[in-house]
Amino acid sequence: MAPLPTPPAEPQDDPDSYVGLAADAAERRARERGWSPVRSLPPGTFITMEFLAGRLNFEVADGIVKRCWKG
Repeated sequence: MAPLPTPPAEPQDDPDSYVGLAADAAERRARERGWSPVRSLPPGTFITMEFLAGRLNFEVADGIVKRCWKG
């Protein structure tokens, strides 16, 4: 049986620390801390539920991060 693949390491970062930041500043900070990709979405956007290690998602309204989560 083949070994299970090891997922890539994620940055040791708290997604809640991005809430309240301007979207462009939050994206810049996330990339500097090693998140890739970084995805900004408007509230209510339909998205697939696949988990992608190393990805950070922002829900952005009026240019401000309202919610942030991994995957």
